[in-house]
Amino acid sequence: NGMGLKIIEHGSNEYRQMVQMRYLILRAPLGLTFSDEELAKEQDNLLIGAFDEDVMLGCCMLVKKDRGTIQLRQMAVNNNLQGKGIGASIIAFVESISRDKGYSKVMMHARDTAVGFYEKCGYKIKGDQFLELNIPHHVMEKHIF
Repeated sequence: NGMGLKIIEHGSNEYRQMVQMRYLILRAPLGLTFSDEELAKEQDNLLIGAFDEDVMLGCCMLVKKDRGTIQLRQMAVNNNLQGKGIGASIIAFVESISRDKGYSKVMMHARDTAVGFYEKCGYKIKGDQFLELNIPHHVMEKHIF
């Protein structure tokens, strides 16, 4: 497929697409939105999108945790396209960028419904289940050096 992955500029048209996708897939089903403060803070993060031409297929955000660890957040793939390898491509891109930037570990708060997907990508559960946005999650991580 003609998919390309790239880093998105905060505040750009692509960024607006990304916020909309995350809203529709991650927040709206829970009756939640994004605050302006929350979105303004994303200027400090690495924003990543998967595109076919101008159409966004999936996205995620990378947030620095500490010197060696980066956190994957807000991973979303267009609802009609799940299971087509887009998520796996995004993860591979994330790991490659993180390695280039000197990180040795990627971690995330995975919704329990997504744990199987991340395990296929080589991530391991760390610790006990917890609730975030009232949904069960696990911390997962992978060493990427």
